[in-house]
Amino acid sequence: MEKHTFLARLGEISLKGQNRDFFEKKLKMNIKYKLRPYRNTVKKQKGRLFIEVEKDCPVEHIHNVLSKTFGIVAYSQAIRCEKDLESILASAVSIMDKEKRPRSIKTFKVESVRSDKSFYLKSYDISKEVGHAILMAHDDLKVDVHNPDCVVKVEIRDAAYIHPYEVPGQGGLPVGTAGKALLMLSGGIDSPVAGWYMAKRGVHQEAIYFHAYPYTSDEAKEKVISLAKILNSYLEGITLHIIPFTDVQLKIKEKGREEEQTLLMRAAMMKIAEKIAADNNCEAIVTGEALSQVASQTLQSLSFTDSISPLLVLRPLIGLDKEEIIKVSRTIGTFETSILPYEDCCTLFSPKHPLVRPDKERMYQSLSHVDMDDLIEQACKDEEIIKL
Repeated sequence: MEKHTFLARLGEISLKGQNRDFFEKKLKMNIKYKLRPYRNTVKKQKGRLFIEVEKDCPVEHIHNVLSKTFGIVAYSQAIRCEKDLESILASAVSIMDKEKRPRSIKTFKVESVRSDKSFYLKSYDISKEVGHAILMAHDDLKVDVHNPDCVVKVEIRDAAYIHPYEVPGQGGLPVGTAGKALLMLSGGIDSPVAGWYMAKRGVHQEAIYFHAYPYTSDEAKEKVISLAKILNSYLEGITLHIIPFTDVQLKIKEKGREEEQTLLMRAAMMKIAEKIAADNNCEAIVTGEALSQVASQTLQSLSFTDSISPLLVLRPLIGLDKEEIIKVSRTIGTFETSILPYEDCCTLFSPKHPLVRPDKERMYQSLSHVDMDDLIEQACKDEEIIKL
């Protein structure tokens, strides 16, 4: 059966020295996992990955997989042919056919790489022959060596590969190469972006969502599930832990000082997140907090919530402003879902004048006074788990 052929170019992975094999093997595993159930092979040759997938796989699916897989800087669909000049010229003419190329392409140049030095033509001669063949076959194209619309690349390796259309990838490191963390996923704009940033650095993640029914609606819950599904395409699979949080919040509302209630709620969330993380082998907690965006995200407030759990708390958005975060959320496809008008539990019972610079010792006393350990234990026992 014929196959789709793609070439993927690696970036940061190439700088990993003795650990490079580990990163490359993980990237190959991630690609193969995402291309299932279609039969596929992923092989490495000198800084490239060569991906072949049976023709019954829609080519759009392959593009979707490669464009959302961290570790790939760029990729191209290619024609694989025999290492003889006649086959190379015929393939280059075919791949530049007017019906196959984008209408915007009017100029081109050819770049050749002869990794197999036994091939009888040098790189310059290959480029000259291929360029001439394309010009003779397609009279609507012209050569522009300085600013072409398209670069036709010819690589002579185990076979000949011709690929003119390079698509940017996500870059970063393969998911799963930097450990596992628990993402605190709300229905807002920030937390999905935080999860995406940590995935780009190779962190595999499970997610936790705090649901305060009936104060937060089932629509709010479905919204978070939708966000998890969008992140799933980047995270190589995600498990969502839905925590019933109503009783904990009501206890805080009853026992806590009004101005402290938001921080007490964050403390309860950290305690629950720590337990869920421990049960699922997560080594850190990821949040979407950005410095001074709201009262609970000042230095003093973050210092207090950090002290609740011994786990490392990762805040990839800490130095970004809201516009920067929104821009990324649009790029990764979470923005339109995040702005759906369903409130999450963080907006419930919000005090009019929350503490901005809390005293840590006083907060510990208030946390002890609320005494919600039993409710926290029960919330963890009653979690709902959704595997995506």
